[in-house]
Amino acid sequence: MNIRNLAPILLLLFVLTTVFSQTAAPGVACETKNGTTCVECLNNVTCLWCITTKTCVTYPVRTILPPHSLCPLNDARWGLCWMNFQNLIITLAVLGGVIIIALLICLFCCCKCENIGSSRFLGNMERQVNKSKTKQETRRAEMKQRHDDIRKKYGLSGQNPYSRFG
Repeated sequence: MNIRNLAPILLLLFVLTTVFSQTAAPGVACETKNGTTCVECLNNVTCLWCITTKTCVTYPVRTILPPHSLCPLNDARWGLCWMNFQNLIITLAVLGGVIIIALLICLFCCCKCENIGSSRFLGNMERQVNKSKTKQETRRAEMKQRHDDIRKKYGLSGQNPYSRFG
């Protein structure tokens, strides 16, 4: 596997481990970290750092995204000081989409294309062709038998009078 293929996965793992490995100090409000640095503020997972105002605020969990009045997404930092919140959302959305598409492709290939090219698949096809030929021959024989019965019933079983003109 190529390292380029692993780069987005490694970035996602790094972000997730960085965010979830941070310790949340119980009872310490984020607002007490105002006037400190981004790193000190983001040591608590519940905190959001705003670059423009240099303030540390409690992340508004009731709204999924922090409102613009609190801090613009370009200037908000959560989890990582070097990545703004807007880029973090875009990156995670793209990676999530790629993972979902990859899973759908894998499911399609595993379910639909499993037997193509294998001898078992070709054997199944031959069996189906033989089965349909057998059914068709059986239907033809039954139809010929019915026609012969109708000819006998109406006395047409002899030689066709028009056959000598052909």
